[in-house]
Amino acid sequence: MSAPRRSFLPRVGPPLAAVIAGALFACAPKPDAAPGPVHVLLGVDRISDSMPSVLIGKRVGLITNHSGLDREGRSTIDILASRQDLTLTTLFAPEHGIRGLAQGPVETAVDSATGLPVYSLYGEIRKPTPEMLQDVDALVFDIQDVGVRQYTFPTTMALGMQAAAEKGIPFVVLDRPDPITGTKVEGNILDTTYSNFAGFYPIASRHGMTVGELAMMDNDAFGVHADLTVVTMEGWKRELWMDQTDLPWKGPSPNLPWFEGTIHYPGTVLIEGTNLSEGRGTEKPFEQVGAPWLRAGEVADSMNAMGLAGVRFEAVDYPVAEGARKYGGETIHGVRFIATDRETYKPIDTTLLFVELVRRLQPDDFQWRSSGGGDRPVTYTLDRLAGTDAARAAVEAGTVRDLLVAWEQDAQRFREMRRPYLLY
Repeated sequence: MSAPRRSFLPRVGPPLAAVIAGALFACAPKPDAAPGPVHVLLGVDRISDSMPSVLIGKRVGLITNHSGLDREGRSTIDILASRQDLTLTTLFAPEHGIRGLAQGPVETAVDSATGLPVYSLYGEIRKPTPEMLQDVDALVFDIQDVGVRQYTFPTTMALGMQAAAEKGIPFVVLDRPDPITGTKVEGNILDTTYSNFAGFYPIASRHGMTVGELAMMDNDAFGVHADLTVVTMEGWKRELWMDQTDLPWKGPSPNLPWFEGTIHYPGTVLIEGTNLSEGRGTEKPFEQVGAPWLRAGEVADSMNAMGLAGVRFEAVDYPVAEGARKYGGETIHGVRFIATDRETYKPIDTTLLFVELVRRLQPDDFQWRSSGGGDRPVTYTLDRLAGTDAARAAVEAGTVRDLLVAWEQDAQRFREMRRPYLLY
């Protein structure tokens, strides 16, 4: 039985939306092996022929960045600005800014191409305010995500949905692929005690969902209750990696310029919680990890001896650019993570075992990154990224493998939690 084709999900309350999504999932055809790149139409491609009715005649605000492009490379900003049936009035910029180049807080500015205001959602203000929405009758979200809870774009989307719900205006998501497939779920479900901008709702670390599916889950399971429309894709299948489609890859941040880094990112993002470099400021961010003090050859050999599925390790030396967050201007002794079979590779498991090994081999050199102290409580960066203090505790106790067994139970629980919201 073939899946019903829907240009748009109807504007319905959250429970019915969940039922529709579940039906779409249940009726979806079994995946076929694709001999070549699979043709995919994005949500933004589909609005060119049929604009959602909730946007017709409206003043529209757009949350986007440089990854908001149709399959021909036209920006969503330009597409909406050229329409005669709506008026694009306001732009909103996530982390790294509207052009994807900023490495710190994003400033509110004016878009040089359209003359429209660009409000920052990555600074002191991270949720659209009533003043920002004064000239907005509907909000649209179009950003390429990477399929990992710690990436901030889904949080920006969730806060935008909250703002839309509070004002009583529609929220429209132009759906895009999960670039690292929609079949793989890995890691723990966030403990809401540790909810933060890099992990907002209790979902798995590697969630295997598109932004449209996440929006439906946010709306229903997490009680946002926005007037939500998801413009679905055509042609995308859950088992597809981004490079198995005919869509171009546009690195969604300056720290993920290559698709290969996205494969490792679900795990190597956790390196940010240590005094190891996660590769920022190098030619292969999130693909290589190290420090000037690391005994990289010994670490690489020890990791290879573990025989982990789908990955091997290579000791490499490489320079870090001046001004990088860690070890700027220095030479790193590092270990490069090389995926040999991405279908069996588990980047989260791999990274935590790597951190545990480095701490055991070089306890005097390894440190956790933290903030606070004195009159303020100490908070650990890894706890914020992992959404729990259990990862740090397991590394210190040498019990990471036990932790990973518990996290696989979390991943299985999340597979069931997400089922009603899967659209493909």
